[in-house]
Amino acid sequence: MFAQQSRLIVAHATPILIAQLASMGMMIIDTALLGHYGTDDLAAVAVGGGIYISVLFALAGILQAIAPTVAHLQGAGRQAEIAAALQQAWWLALLLAAPGVYILLHPAPLFALSRIDPAVEDKARDYLAMLAIGMPAVLFYRTFHAFCNALGRPRPLLLISLGSTLLHGLLAWSLVTGQWGGEALGVRGCGVSNAAVSWFSMLCASGYLCFARALQPYRLLAGWQLPRRRPLGALLRLGLPMGFSNFVEISSFTLMALFVAQLGATVVAGHRIVANLAAICYMLPLALAIATLAQVGQAAGARDWRRAECSVGAGLLLAGALSTLLGVLLWLIAAPLTAAYTDDPAVQAVALTLVGYVALYQLFDAVQTIAAHALRGYKITFVPMLVHLVCFWGIGLFGGWWLAFHARQPMGAAGFWLASLLGLVLASLLLGEVLRRAVQALEQ
Repeated sequence: MFAQQSRLIVAHATPILIAQLASMGMMIIDTALLGHYGTDDLAAVAVGGGIYISVLFALAGILQAIAPTVAHLQGAGRQAEIAAALQQAWWLALLLAAPGVYILLHPAPLFALSRIDPAVEDKARDYLAMLAIGMPAVLFYRTFHAFCNALGRPRPLLLISLGSTLLHGLLAWSLVTGQWGGEALGVRGCGVSNAAVSWFSMLCASGYLCFARALQPYRLLAGWQLPRRRPLGALLRLGLPMGFSNFVEISSFTLMALFVAQLGATVVAGHRIVANLAAICYMLPLALAIATLAQVGQAAGARDWRRAECSVGAGLLLAGALSTLLGVLLWLIAAPLTAAYTDDPAVQAVALTLVGYVALYQLFDAVQTIAAHALRGYKITFVPMLVHLVCFWGIGLFGGWWLAFHARQPMGAAGFWLASLLGLVLASLLLGEVLRRAVQALEQ
């Protein structure tokens, strides 16, 4: 059974990994284009992009409650109830879009957390205003994304991601550089392209939901329901801790970028490159974690606790081994990678001093990611949220702030990355123990 679950996880995770890397390609495109366009624009996408990702992942994390919900229904053989659950998740996505758009259009309180160069702040505001246009579409698509993964159907996500990244590459290049026939828009051009691609992805997802033969038995659009208090409440009880966990994890890096911003545009740009590499590396354990959640959720819905345990073990082994190898590879090719992002020798030097921390924490990041998603598969979300709060904000962010600016020998940006490494080590230990106890309790 362990071998079988390993094969199922790899088969599910592979297209998800490719899809996520394709989506990450949009971030790489932005960073590479702006790295050669101007340091202020690269710093603006670092600050603005961090805020956007924090808001998006917090709201999308709440919507991810549909994944364990659908997985449990599928495992229990209650397919007739899946359509109603998904429809309520769409209503929830619509409700969450309003605060998401508002935050992106009014980021002043977030910018006030750090001293940012006025030119960088103005460019970041323009970037966020463009991204706000695509927020409703993104949240609809993230609901679709979680639904497909819960059913173990990642291929449409792969195709949509590849098409979206290709479209973004063409649009962003033409808008940033002025090849579209008008003025070069810089960071604003990246924002316009991201918003357009968000709506393109939503339209593709809608087409798949309407016409895919594989989904016809679920009758997803039949008997449409208005928002209902109890189903929405169930999704929120499950999803709010997930969303807050995502927010804590992602915002720790966002706030890190805001604090680092006071060290100057060169340091911010170098930090942005390393943060970009870290995000790319994270796609591997995240893909395996998403596949593990689906397998654990379906097994838990069927009350097959042995299969669920085998899924957990397979996910941990695969993610731990592969992420360790990835960390070694990152360390070996760090110099050419940073050179590909920017021509500025000073920015390259900053990035090379930080990339070692990312290489070191790959194993611990993999363990905590798999453990957190496996617990979500069991519908356990509150305790993991507390662990993330302590490790990512308490140790990673506050500890990094102290090391960076207030230690006897302030470490600058390196202090944040060292504290993040320590926070991930503790998170992997705590979440691993919570998962072990949860598995034992369910088996008994």
